Amino acid sequence: MSFESLTGLSKAAVLLICLGEEAAAKIFQELSNDEIRQVTRMMATIDHIPNEIKERVFASFGDAQHEFAGLFVKGHEFAKKTIAATGTDQRAKDLMDQFVSGMESKSLETIALMQPRMVAGLLEKEHPQTVALILSTQHVEHASEIIANLPEDMRADVVYRIAKIEKVSPDIINRIEDALHREIGLVGGTEQREIGGINKVVDLLNSMKNNLDADILETIEESDAEMAEEIRKRMFTFENLVALDGRSLQMILREVNNDSLTLALKTASDEMKEKIFANMSNRAADMIRDDLEAMGPVRLSEVDLMQQSIVKIAMKLEEEGKLVLGSGGGDELV
Repeated sequence: MSFESLTGLSKAAVLLICLGEEAAAKIFQELSNDEIRQVTRMMATIDHIPNEIKERVFASFGDAQHEFAGLFVKGHEFAKKTIAATGTDQRAKDLMDQFVSGMESKSLETIALMQPRMVAGLLEKEHPQTVALILSTQHVEHASEIIANLPEDMRADVVYRIAKIEKVSPDIINRIEDALHREIGLVGGTEQREIGGINKVVDLLNSMKNNLDADILETIEESDAEMAEEIRKRMFTFENLVALDGRSLQMILREVNNDSLTLALKTASDEMKEKIFANMSNRAADMIRDDLEAMGPVRLSEVDLMQQSIVKIAMKLEEEGKLVLGSGGGDELV
């Protein structure tokens, strides 16, 4: 054992052993459970302390006392305890909610104001679950740019994990703080928060450029086809067909019989109906209008199912390279 090879934890363990059991026990009262676990494990590895090491550790402790003279406090905990003692339960609760909300906004702002490439650089060595939790709290456009700057083999895993997130407890957020060594701080609320889920992923993928959304979806599909299908369903809906150009819409309509189309149009917007009628023969359009007027009540689930089947036809045509879904539709084909 040499003094130069000692870590800060090793020096603390040596100092506590030298101070004796009674003094060490009093110091333990001021430490967290995790800190106690770490230092006691280090103490358990020590069976001899040379006199020179003992003297240099005490000297180092004296220097540290002089350098860091003053009062050390856990400001966050002090503030919460002070708020709790302010008066009525309701007033304390209101103040605590405001305090936690303010701390959370300040902490999340750290990431929100950083360049996506820089955030990606900080996160790329973290576990994908940690990255997913952090990005789930960010604005969609910012999070999507961060994901685009992550290593290619990491993107789909992170997006998949975001889709699986529903709620997260303050303890988990605290672990994230520790993992990032306070470079990026997140403070949890008093209750579990909804931060991820498939809808978050849909927004993320819709914000991505350079066809990254398709690459990520393909990778997710390899491990969870059901999840990928659910994401696709939410990314593109029946009403989105209204944005397609006439040629693309006509290509889809050729794959759908009039009875199915009539059922699908039962809950469609007027804009959607007129767009479809404008891309078929006058005779066929008049027939569907008449059928819609004569149609009685139908189950909403049946309409949704038919609309989804038409969306699947559109997606199949896109996969075959015959059209492009999304803003502008087939206008993007060259």
